[in-house]
Amino acid sequence: MNRINVFCCRCGLAFLALLVMASASAQLEPINNRPNPYSTVDGWAVLPDGREWGSTAGVDIDPDGRHLWAIDRCGGNSCAGSSVDPIVKIDPDGNIVASLGGGLMIFPHGLHVDRDGNIWVTDAQGPNPSNPQTAGMGHVVYKFSPKGEILLILGQPGVAGDGTDALLETPCDVVTDADGNIYVGDGHSGQQENATTDTVARIVKFDRFGNLIKYWGGWGSAAGQLKTPHALDIDSRNRLIVGDRGNNRLQIFDLDGNYMGEFKTFSRPSGIYITDDDMIYVADSESEFDETRNPGWHAGIRVGSLLDGIVDYFIDGTVAAYPDGSNPEGVAVDAAGNVFGAVVSGGGTLVKSSRR
Repeated sequence: MNRINVFCCRCGLAFLALLVMASASAQLEPINNRPNPYSTVDGWAVLPDGREWGSTAGVDIDPDGRHLWAIDRCGGNSCAGSSVDPIVKIDPDGNIVASLGGGLMIFPHGLHVDRDGNIWVTDAQGPNPSNPQTAGMGHVVYKFSPKGEILLILGQPGVAGDGTDALLETPCDVVTDADGNIYVGDGHSGQQENATTDTVARIVKFDRFGNLIKYWGGWGSAAGQLKTPHALDIDSRNRLIVGDRGNNRLQIFDLDGNYMGEFKTFSRPSGIYITDDDMIYVADSESEFDETRNPGWHAGIRVGSLLDGIVDYFIDGTVAAYPDGSNPEGVAVDAAGNVFGAVVSGGGTLVKSSRR
């Protein structure tokens, strides 16, 4: 098929995808059977001093395109009471070359590396009254320099917001735009069974200095509403793509918060990564937890274009390459096209998928 025919075919598929995107209630058959052109390797990155990986969840690429930054929840699923650095920098051979953030966080969750190489991390839990080691921690976003210096804190450590001001409540993820404005997916509890319209589920926009600009969203399933804004990224057209996990969809907003559309073709998004050509990699870590969250869909990483919302490839999370049947929650792609899955369950690890 020549390039013109491929383009026309893609445009026709794009039109069909836009019809699907326009209908928030559209029902899709599970997309589990796309080709997988990747070979996946577990145990690629090794922590020093015999340290075992805990839950990872957050992962991003350094501006050099080669090094990886990742979260390790201190060998378990929480860093409460631990002085271990939960944020690690990994070289292309899987060696840890830097670390930061020890003793500051309970539940490091979302991770973003900005254009200047600064590392942003969300702490998606708050103090537990039964655990004094968590006092004065959580509900914040930290901005670190590459050397581990705290440059900015969004929210107030240990204080939960109610969704009406600059205070945060279990923030999920964070991303920055070309002007330095900051976007936070606020409200990790929005998909829980006891969630109500009072549950925090919003996008919060700050300027580069941490001053509140605006927020939007609100708990629900209508266009522009959210049930756990679990993952964020910005595409080449300056659109904010939100992994609205509790609603099994990607939502698209402009940077002022205006709703532009959605895709349900990428399953239940826990993590997203967008390359410069607007290919999107969506990690689904939850579809096979039970029979109610997203019936029929398999966990794994779906790859496609934001031009049309069509899934081209699928790295199946149920295959043996993932340890103990666990699945990637975070995802990132380096300059060479290697795909890194941050596994949150089954003990936690990082897996690397390379094109065959």
